Amino acid sequence: MLPAIALVGRPNVGKSTLFNRLTGTRDALVADFPGLTRDRLHGFCRSEYGSAIVIDTGGLGGDEDEVSQLMARQVELAVVEADVVLFMVEAGTGVTAADENIAGLLRRSGKKVMLVVNKAEGLPAAETAAEFWELGLGEPQVISAQRGDRVRDLLRLVFAACPTGEQGPAPVLEGVRIAVVGRPNVGKSTLINRYLGEERLVTQNEAGTTRDSIYVPFESDGQKYVLIDTAGIRRRARVTDTIEKFSVVKSLQAIDAADAIIVLLDAREGVSEQDVSLLGLVVERGRALTVGINKWDGLSNQQKNKLRAELDRRLPFLDFVDQHPVSAQHGSNIHDLLNSARRAAQCALVDMPSGELTRILAAAIAAHPPPLVRGRRIKLNYAHQGGRNPPIVVVHGNQTERLPLSYRRYLVNCFRDAFKLRGTPLRLQLVTGQNPYAGRRNKLTPRQERKRDRLRSRRKSK
Repeated sequence: MLPAIALVGRPNVGKSTLFNRLTGTRDALVADFPGLTRDRLHGFCRSEYGSAIVIDTGGLGGDEDEVSQLMARQVELAVVEADVVLFMVEAGTGVTAADENIAGLLRRSGKKVMLVVNKAEGLPAAETAAEFWELGLGEPQVISAQRGDRVRDLLRLVFAACPTGEQGPAPVLEGVRIAVVGRPNVGKSTLINRYLGEERLVTQNEAGTTRDSIYVPFESDGQKYVLIDTAGIRRRARVTDTIEKFSVVKSLQAIDAADAIIVLLDAREGVSEQDVSLLGLVVERGRALTVGINKWDGLSNQQKNKLRAELDRRLPFLDFVDQHPVSAQHGSNIHDLLNSARRAAQCALVDMPSGELTRILAAAIAAHPPPLVRGRRIKLNYAHQGGRNPPIVVVHGNQTERLPLSYRRYLVNCFRDAFKLRGTPLRLQLVTGQNPYAGRRNKLTPRQERKRDRLRSRRKSK
């Protein structure tokens, strides 16, 4: 599973800047679930050294009393989910009392902690790090999150420190892996129990009762599945009266491990910001997807029509995804939902022959030519498949970087319709062919050079 990296530190030490650099975003992807602090963001980091989930914890502390109360709670929440904690301090301010308090808590956490000295633009690393050795957290890593200085070296050390066998890989089970995700208390465990036909998983009417993801194999109509309950299921005998924290990291790891995702919504609560963020995250990760609208039974016709309008308004980016009204409690339409997820997983792995892709491209251009750019029409020559899960179509041509977003969406829809792809994102990659004469404007061919030399000789002779 993907390791988790938490960013911890005082306010204004650059945690969000580093988070955005690691995740490649300007505005972090938010997985903001009830029961978690609002200032904790989760995103994905992809690098040459590996991939990970990054957690931005927000600023910890203010005055000393606030530090003693809030810092411990924030650090606890981040550290519980993290495999490696990056404790960030600021080069210009030196070691503060708040830094010392945070360092003490982190030393007692038992987790791998790396000390990161940020905002060191133009400063020598060794001299800048010297003061921070006193925190007792090993060698300080001096970086500039803003400029990216030494961030690559930091990543190399972070991934080297990530545990390789502690969590272990996902279980080796045969079948289509389908993760059931959604906000707490939308009925994920109830849905899986209904598929299994037994109370295999713990269900309660309170949100966040369980934490670790569980892999449940079962078979339906001759098809083998592995269902992943991302709420983090524990057996009933081990659930105490204390409500356990719902772990976003476990859900993100399950999303990454699954062949397809069922995102479950609560029909009675409508579409929340958390739902939109989670659905956007699944699409951004390129995962096959289907949407289940749970607790549909019991709604009046007026409520159903209102919810349909809300779904169209809030989720226009999911026009390729099937939506199924279901009742996990009574079992209504749940097998349609499961079959939709299986078909989406199959579409994500579709083979698209180059000849067929190029034919579809030519037909799309004939029906609706690309626009003119500076008096010249953008040429799109041929297409081939560049990847699967999600499917990637690579289109070659000239001036492709100038192709408008609306025309790119048009091409995506043409390819999607031709291959009947439902439930999977389809990515378009545009490649501009290299001009063989680029940089040769003033360079003559040998024949032209001989002709030039003859003309020069005639002028001189005259």
